[in-house]
Amino acid sequence: MKIAIVGGGPGGLYFAALMKQLDPSHEITLWERNAANDTFGFGVVFSDETLGGIGNADPVVAEYMSRRFARWSDIDVHFAGQTISVGGQGFAAMSRKELLELLQRRCAELNVDLRFQTMAPAIEELEADYDLVLAADGVNSQIRAKYADAFGPDLDPRTNKYMWLGTDQVFEAFKFFVKETEWGVMQIHGYPYSDEGSTFIVEMHEDVWHAAGFDETANEVFPPGVSDEKAIAKVRSIFAEELDGYEVLSNNSKWLNFNTVRNRSWRKDNVVLLGDAAHTAHFSIGSGTKLAMEDSLALAACLHEHQDLESALSAYEAERRPVVESTQRAAQASLEWFERIGQYKDQDATQFAFNLLTRSRRITQENLRLRDPEFAADVERHFAQSQGLTQAAPAMFQPFRIGGLELKNRVVVSPMDMYSAVDGIPGDFHKVHLGSKALGGAGLVMTEMVCVSEAGRITPGCTGLYTDVQRDSWKEIVDFVHSQSTAKIGAQIGHSGRKGSTKLMWEGIDEPLEAGNWQAVGPSAVSYGPRNQVPLELDRAGMDSIKEEFVAATLRAAEAGFDLLEVHAAHGYLLSSFLSPVSNRRTDEYGGSLENRLRFPLEVFDAVRAAWPAGKPVTVRISATDWIDGGNTSDDSVGIARAFVAHGADGLDVSTGQVAKEEKPAFGRSYQTPFADRIRQEVAAPAGAAVIAVGAISTYDDVNSILLAGRADLIALGRTHLYDPQWTLHAAAEQEYQGTGATWIPQFRAGRRKPPSSRTDAVRPRLSLLKEPDAATSTPHLRWTPASAAASVLVK
Repeated sequence: MKIAIVGGGPGGLYFAALMKQLDPSHEITLWERNAANDTFGFGVVFSDETLGGIGNADPVVAEYMSRRFARWSDIDVHFAGQTISVGGQGFAAMSRKELLELLQRRCAELNVDLRFQTMAPAIEELEADYDLVLAADGVNSQIRAKYADAFGPDLDPRTNKYMWLGTDQVFEAFKFFVKETEWGVMQIHGYPYSDEGSTFIVEMHEDVWHAAGFDETANEVFPPGVSDEKAIAKVRSIFAEELDGYEVLSNNSKWLNFNTVRNRSWRKDNVVLLGDAAHTAHFSIGSGTKLAMEDSLALAACLHEHQDLESALSAYEAERRPVVESTQRAAQASLEWFERIGQYKDQDATQFAFNLLTRSRRITQENLRLRDPEFAADVERHFAQSQGLTQAAPAMFQPFRIGGLELKNRVVVSPMDMYSAVDGIPGDFHKVHLGSKALGGAGLVMTEMVCVSEAGRITPGCTGLYTDVQRDSWKEIVDFVHSQSTAKIGAQIGHSGRKGSTKLMWEGIDEPLEAGNWQAVGPSAVSYGPRNQVPLELDRAGMDSIKEEFVAATLRAAEAGFDLLEVHAAHGYLLSSFLSPVSNRRTDEYGGSLENRLRFPLEVFDAVRAAWPAGKPVTVRISATDWIDGGNTSDDSVGIARAFVAHGADGLDVSTGQVAKEEKPAFGRSYQTPFADRIRQEVAAPAGAAVIAVGAISTYDDVNSILLAGRADLIALGRTHLYDPQWTLHAAAEQEYQGTGATWIPQFRAGRRKPPSSRTDAVRPRLSLLKEPDAATSTPHLRWTPASAAASVLVK
């Protein structure tokens, strides 16, 4: 092949070297506008997985890199005057300059045509003259911009300001210095990359940056290679204690906003994007260099394995994209955590360190238990103490009080519509469904949305609390839960609004009824989707009538004996549709500003709160974002949450979306938890209200991790409980927990242990003369100590 590479960073150089090794007859030309010895930044970090791939692909490069690595396993979190060290991570870093020199030398050995200080020919010319054009021209790729229609770039500039610096202080571990200053919270990301220096990245929210006066040079244009010396002097002063007399080093260092780059496609004909041109991941989760070199390896392999270019590029993107998107999801969670770091400034040092380590959801409590069991146990002890409890246990099995209600554990069966009622009456199905979840160990079992009127149903199969017959049937279910288990049971009440009069889920979710339909209502005459009814806009009389229906349902729920009541103001149903500007287009006092949009939902809530027994809690489910341009955002959700708490809500059940058909949610594991986290830190915790997290949470490890980090007080799981009604009890068995937080009823007690299998039946002989160290009591902490005789020291 005849290959053109635009960009002389590690990705482009490594790809050239790999292709030449696979077939020396490839003609490869690389253009780089900077000089060969120009490099910006200091150190680059690699994972063991990436290093293994490099070793398999090019032993020469891998061997040289291994001789230059700084290696360590510890992370030190410096916060609130304490240093928390956590081991077992595994890092390797080296100088970016040395890496580039190595790759340049390797390319020269393999006869790659390297053209530094040379602008590449026009992309049209390259496309015509070369079989393959590799766009490795970075985050501001001109090739990507030229063919934006084909690549479909999505650029997301973030709010935090950061500056890439270095220091001649050689850190022993990965360092997070989190400092509360008079202007707000600032943080340093630091790590060693050689025996001479460390990377030193300073980061802060844009508001803190302005308050500290760093915007003094905001309008200055610095030539390439020139650093913002005024800002660097201020950084030296602010972090003088952390620097401990060492120097701050600069290299084209100036304030930046991280730009998350995504592309709909990475290829156009014979042009393919690689590295930062195709995708970026925030520096707090990994190295752009690491991703670029992994790209290079995958692309070279696919080109070698396929006979034609189209197949090769298609295979490359199909193989590589899921890996990159997984990394970007973790990076997005991490960067958003650092954008909100100020909300955690009042956490104790141990919880804060755990929170920081688990921010991306890739590290969890069980993961830390393998890496550093002593720290994992310490986190559980601290959590128990913070709750006023004397016994350390898995966080999910610690009791919790919401309002006047004591729950035996932190697990909630999330409301799930079953569409199986007749005339709104719950029957045997609902008794078995909810009863089995109560027997399965959850602390709180929630009903589906119970509709406050016949016209307020979503489908003909929805349950209600608008007749006494319905109330009596619910009472049978409540009595069963109370008599046969130690669980509590709550009712969620709501009105379908503009999403009403639709088919059963399995007949067509959100699809309008073809017969037997009824008139949907809403704040405005705006349909949920193009096929749905245009709702009747509610007038004052209609709103008053619906408020009275909520009160009547509340009274019946109290008579049925429910322990908790939840008002459904999420997912685009009636109260939610008043809250969202997507569905609320009113021009009276119930539309327009957030204060106005809150008016009717708060009127309903106040009426419900007044009708509900004073000693029992009332919660509200909200959609924390609409996932739609012009809809409610996370900022709006804080205001909504604050209003409901001010009106007496004992808890907030934080979900997202489902407000309109055109939503674009960012699905992923625990993807809604950050919204619950923010509401807890900014609104609920200071007011003594609870927060329930929900959404793609399915393992006890994730449940414990969310609770231990202080992101929520309770965890609601839906589909997980459909898969396994006894999920909570099984989670207790797998964690070897026995206590009041997971009570097996006498009839099921024989099932407390997993049934034996071929693996558990086998009894293994002792085949070692000396006993291996107990991982639970002996955790190695590897520190980078280049000044010692050995390259590294293992500290027990």
